[in-house]
Amino acid sequence: MKVLLVEDELSLGDYIKKGLSEAGFIVEHKTTGLDGYHALMTEDFAVVVMDVMLPDVSGFELVRNFRATGNTTPVLFLTAKDDLSDRIKGIEIGGDDYLTKPFAFAELIVRIKSLLRRASQTDYQSTRLQLADLKIDLAKRTVYRGDTAITLTAKEFSLLQFMLERQGEVLPRSVIASQVWDMNFDSDTNVIDVAIRRLRLKIDDDFETKLIHTVRGMGYKLDTLHDLDVSGDINSAEVK
Repeated sequence: MKVLLVEDELSLGDYIKKGLSEAGFIVEHKTTGLDGYHALMTEDFAVVVMDVMLPDVSGFELVRNFRATGNTTPVLFLTAKDDLSDRIKGIEIGGDDYLTKPFAFAELIVRIKSLLRRASQTDYQSTRLQLADLKIDLAKRTVYRGDTAITLTAKEFSLLQFMLERQGEVLPRSVIASQVWDMNFDSDTNVIDVAIRRLRLKIDDDFETKLIHTVRGMGYKLDTLHDLDVSGDINSAEVK
């Protein structure tokens, strides 16, 4: 199983990597928050071991942003701080466990195996989302329309996941920006529109049934529109 270790103390990082490797894990070690976050967003891991106090960005902040994308990979925080408030904060922002330095390596192994065991007991069906013939598997990170596999970037996958989780709802650009990009919406930027256009190109353009729709003056929605009440607030002329 593949583990992401984000730890800036080189000697400790090498020690943990060596021990986990000997225990049968494949370990990718990053020494900065930015490198760790890039790995989180572009690769799949069974578990993440995250130092809290990194030189460039807090491990808490990294995991907060990671969880905002909908990813449920187990995260174990490592920290030299033993304050109860820090432990509570770590769990509240999306951490699954919290280990204080210094620690016995045997305890780290036990905690990692416990996280993996809990993750494996999660209902597998809950990792799948579907609308019409569009299906995504959150665990496998796969997307299909019917029998056609669709390749998405990490951000496109996060955007599609968010829209599927809120299917049928009109999603303002500001909501998409805050939930998928973790940023305040700037009316002068077209980043959301460009992202939707690229996603639509992959999800809709080659298929008869269109699922991504623009609600003029309001935002976007993912829907088959089969049950759309054209006499309501949104009429057929406003949706494309």
